[in-house]
Amino acid sequence: MNTNASQDIRGVLISVSGGKLMLPNATVAEVITYANPEPVVGAPAWLLGRVRWRGWGLPIVSYSEMVGWPEEGAALGAKVAVLKGVGNHAKMPYFAVLTQGFPRLITIAESELSERSARDAWLPDGIYSEATFHGDDCVIPDLAAIEARIAGALQGAGTMAAA
Repeated sequence: MNTNASQDIRGVLISVSGGKLMLPNATVAEVITYANPEPVVGAPAWLLGRVRWRGWGLPIVSYSEMVGWPEEGAALGAKVAVLKGVGNHAKMPYFAVLTQGFPRLITIAESELSERSARDAWLPDGIYSEATFHGDDCVIPDLAAIEARIAGALQGAGTMAAA
């Protein structure tokens, strides 16, 4: 019996243009097919617009563009990962990230994860940490920072309500 199994975390690796994101599985609400988003006038380029999901108009971001990685487009097979909010944005309990294909379910054991840089190192806003998992370079996104940037961009564009 593996006594460390209780310390394992179920997670997902999400491919985006220029890299991979590692998140706890519980953060991903659903993965949906990409459809052209409704634009948000006055929003930064990384805020692609809003997509419809279960009656919500979710803000969708290009994580790659947000953190300065190579540009990302809605390539054939692009998907949208709907993520649960972690911040105090009552009007935005979910947001979406453009992905390149389906997220990959993983089980993360501490011994299989190597953190390359911690939060005290300089990292772009939206990246909490960099890591390697089974030879894959990935980042652990800073979801609270991403939500705050989205909220600020929507407020600046005058469209905070997620209707």
